[in-house]
Amino acid sequence: MEIKIDDLSGDQVARLIDEHLQSMELHSPPESIHALNLEKLKKPDITFWSVWEQEELLGCGALKELDAHHGEIKSMRTSSQHLKKGVARKLMEFIIQEAKRRGYRRLSLETGPMEAFAPARKLYESVGFQYCGPFAEYVEDPYSLFMTKEL
Repeated sequence: MEIKIDDLSGDQVARLIDEHLQSMELHSPPESIHALNLEKLKKPDITFWSVWEQEELLGCGALKELDAHHGEIKSMRTSSQHLKKGVARKLMEFIIQEAKRRGYRRLSLETGPMEAFAPARKLYESVGFQYCGPFAEYVEDPYSLFMTKEL
């Protein structure tokens, strides 16, 4: 697996982000969807990575800088053809190391409480994320859970 910074210009990445957004729409009302589209992922405070095996896209993830010491994990997604192969874990560990390299003291994320998000929550818990209240500009929402990890 190769993890690389991605400019979000490729068709495979666009399709994976579209798949991610469609999945979010299945489980949350529009006002509770915090997944970012391609244009929002291109903002300068976000670094986006894609995970590849040769020419095949396995997954993606992003890190948003909230401030000099706090980052937010965004757009974690494994391609449906590559679930349960360790893609998300490898990318999560990569992002945690990048956050440490940047000097962040904390990483946070928003995810869903529904059963569809159980595998993601299990992964986050396994790498040390703990449940917390809303952070940054988030507010309490029955369709959101918030997690954080001190680095």
